[in-house]
Amino acid sequence: MARGVRRPRPPTPQRPALLRASARHRARPARAGGTARRVARPGRAMTAVELRSPWRASGLGPAVIGLFITAFLVAFESLAVATALPIVAEDLDGLSLYAVSFAAPAATAVAAMTVAAWGCERYGHAPVMVSGVLVFAAGLLAAGVASTMTQFVVGRGVQGVGSGLIGVALYVLVGRTFPPELRPRAFVVLTSAWVLPAIVGPVLAGTVAEHLGWRWVFLGVPMLALAALGLLRPALASSRADATAVADAGRIRRSVVVALAVFAVTVGGQRTVGWWPVLVVAGAVTAAAAVIALLPPGTFRARRGLPSVIATRSLTSTAFFAVESFLPLALVQLRGLSATAAGLFLTTTAVLWFAGSWWSTRSRWWQSRRRRTVFGSGAVVAAVAAAAAATVDAVPLALIAAGWAVGGLGMGIAMPTLSVLVLDLSTSQTQGRNSASMQTSDAVLQALVIAVCSGVFAGLLASGGATPFIAVFAIAAVVAVIAVPVSMRVVPDESR
Repeated sequence: MARGVRRPRPPTPQRPALLRASARHRARPARAGGTARRVARPGRAMTAVELRSPWRASGLGPAVIGLFITAFLVAFESLAVATALPIVAEDLDGLSLYAVSFAAPAATAVAAMTVAAWGCERYGHAPVMVSGVLVFAAGLLAAGVASTMTQFVVGRGVQGVGSGLIGVALYVLVGRTFPPELRPRAFVVLTSAWVLPAIVGPVLAGTVAEHLGWRWVFLGVPMLALAALGLLRPALASSRADATAVADAGRIRRSVVVALAVFAVTVGGQRTVGWWPVLVVAGAVTAAAAVIALLPPGTFRARRGLPSVIATRSLTSTAFFAVESFLPLALVQLRGLSATAAGLFLTTTAVLWFAGSWWSTRSRWWQSRRRRTVFGSGAVVAAVAAAAAATVDAVPLALIAAGWAVGGLGMGIAMPTLSVLVLDLSTSQTQGRNSASMQTSDAVLQALVIAVCSGVFAGLLASGGATPFIAVFAIAAVVAVIAVPVSMRVVPDESR
């Protein structure tokens, strides 16, 4: 080639575009003494470094940390504080309101979910998230400084409102900020944020309550929640408002009715009042009648697509958590295990739950979303069967542990997949409503089934032996088995 003529450069091989960011993302100017920070733009293939570190490439790293901390704090106050509540009730002389302190946040969260859905549609997810964190923090402060059990319950109720707002806003945030390629990984982050409190939360809350005082279980969280909100700023920037969105007053009224029904069922399920069967039955009937209008049409008939996604998630999680509520007690009473040894069953399951969610995003074998959901629902059936086997002395404990661990793995694979499907099958305008429907369905079905299991268990307790546990596990088995055929209908195209 003649001198001075530049040799043409061969084209660079096209790399797979893992991330196609929002059009709002632009390359940031160069920092002093450094190079410009690379931010993914539409149509640009990611470099090998970006493929290995998608959070850094997308500029969403701080938001991911904020996502984790926010979800962790909500989960901690939902799951772990149960360890401190007996101390609270004794210190405030409020054992009569002990059950109400459990029910109040669960009920107010259900009512807040519908309001949050409309707020995300009308004003965007940023105002809802900010409001949720502030209300959540205010409720914790009120509970932490309470001088009477009534004040404590009110604070817990306010905390529940914040939790409901945050729960919906987090899902909408993921849907509107994270591109489809990164949504599964975002839900792995959320999964780990819920699993970790289940492992270390009760011990942490109990330690704080015993050594620093129970008030710090609540007073130590608000500042962390506000710090997490600051980390979420990059994700809140994608918030969009829709001035045409109109509040559905009828839908909000129904959500309040459902919340009251959940409150009644939860209080009744604690069996601390003499007329608890009336509360459970009346609450169950009311909730079942009112919740229909809050779910996508066809949910009760398992219509293919979004209705089956929500139904599968609620059925599978309800069966799993119903068994989880009674399995440690069965292992202690029927198999003679210590409370610590029985707790290891739950700890192992929580670890495998996280492992399953992580594995499902990194293995080609799990590319089929239908395969993931069917495996998850089937794994829960196996876990329920393993729990039922605990009532038979001849079944080795190792086999029970293995079956229950498979259930945790299946939940970790299926739950994030179903969450992503809810967003993928929604438009930007309906992400809030459908996320609220999913969480409302979960809360209502879990409250109803666990309350029924508690009532059946109490009614059969006098018979002694394994009979009460067999009845509870049978109820959970029915729910789990129903979930399997429904899970086959979660995607419109069965080949996916």
